[in-house]
Amino acid sequence: MDRDFLPIRIAILTVSDTRDAADDRSGDTLVDRLTAAGHILAARDLLRDDRAAIAAKLRDWCADPAIDVVISTGGTGLTGRDVTVEAHRDVYEKEIDAFGTVFTIVSMNKIGTSAVQSRATGGVANGTYLFALPGSPGACRDAWDDILERQLDYRHKPCNFVEILPRLDEHLRRK
Repeated sequence: MDRDFLPIRIAILTVSDTRDAADDRSGDTLVDRLTAAGHILAARDLLRDDRAAIAAKLRDWCADPAIDVVISTGGTGLTGRDVTVEAHRDVYEKEIDAFGTVFTIVSMNKIGTSAVQSRATGGVANGTYLFALPGSPGACRDAWDDILERQLDYRHKPCNFVEILPRLDEHLRRK
């Protein structure tokens, strides 16, 4: 049985102390790819590297029924200002451990051992998927083209994130 494509609603958050909307190439890369794939840009924002502000934005978007997925770009490195991963983990109910592992494998094939400097992560909160990607357009392309495009496509087999999306918050609906 073949499945029809199901567009999902994706929010893009860029985390940067140095970029603004006019030069957000990583955010633009993600928007271009998700819309080309047939998905809906549900929201977009840019925040400075502030753990509390990032976590608050993630929580707000997870509470919004018009958003299925949040993808952030930036702040996943090792410097003192890189706090996006910590903000994501403040929000996660469950971490998708293999996302970071698969991203590292994809990155190793492109940039070799420099892949160890990324802390890309994924998780689930309040029935919403969250992914934190590095702040380079190349890393965003790699994550989308080699992982997210397939996992966010209901037609992808043997399994994908979209088919279980309605069940992510089933524990909240139980009585």
